[in-house]
Amino acid sequence: MFMAKRKESGKKEEQGKTKKPVNKVEAASKKGRTAQKTVDISGWKPKTELGKKVKNREITNIDEILDNSLRILELEIVDALLNLEQDLLLIGQSKGKFGGGSRRVFRQTQKKTREGNKPKFSTIAVVGDKNGHVGIGFGKSKETVPAREKAIRKAKLNIFKIRRGCGSWECGCGEPHSIPFTVTGKCGSVEIKLIPAPKGKGLCCEKEIAKILELAGVKDVWTKTRGQTKNKVNFVYSCEDALRKLVKTKVQPEHFNTLAIAEGSLAEEQAQEEKEEGKEGKEGTEETKGTAQK
Repeated sequence: MFMAKRKESGKKEEQGKTKKPVNKVEAASKKGRTAQKTVDISGWKPKTELGKKVKNREITNIDEILDNSLRILELEIVDALLNLEQDLLLIGQSKGKFGGGSRRVFRQTQKKTREGNKPKFSTIAVVGDKNGHVGIGFGKSKETVPAREKAIRKAKLNIFKIRRGCGSWECGCGEPHSIPFTVTGKCGSVEIKLIPAPKGKGLCCEKEIAKILELAGVKDVWTKTRGQTKNKVNFVYSCEDALRKLVKTKVQPEHFNTLAIAEGSLAEEQAQEEKEEGKEGKEGTEETKGTAQK
């Protein structure tokens, strides 16, 4: 009897040790990162004139829309023109002893009524292509999934472009890896100053601000903050204000080359450089063939 019980307990322990298959989508959502999905626009029926132009391939670059201050009212416009990555920011805190538990994606608030408590969940989503375009959206709902979808939708509709450059006096590489000049953003009591940093320094800032800058395409930056930075919502909005000022600030034409300023994406410039390098390579091979024949 004793041996039989011992064998049964051993089987139960082995069953307990077997790990369940991990769902990558659920694991990513717990960390705050949403799984990226390939967007299918084949069944899209645009309702606006701008959407029809994008569908008919009359507009192939989103900078044409942003430079002319055209209002984006359909998500598919952004999905068709950019390869976006999305992330959720840790603006809330789970319940726990002695001041709360770990940080979480959703911030929970509730209203006291005669029927009982009515909770609501809010979150902030960030989308970007890591090439000069970024968008931030705030979503709030009675449940977590609708709040997340609202935030992602608003982030795509609020997308804007930034300027990148090499504005640090310690660096003269001539590549747009940082920001061209110092900018300051403010929301409520929170004030953030973004300062150009030399190449290889990295993002010296708070983790949630680093997510925004990384999706925007900024690789090196210093930051200085003031105010109640524990309020993550105001902290994020102050960063957005600073990034928008990069384009609003007027720059003299002679400073564009010295600061290596690049607005929006760098795909066209990189393609031109690759073509020039290819031409130089072909010319070099033709010269070597000519010398070999001689």
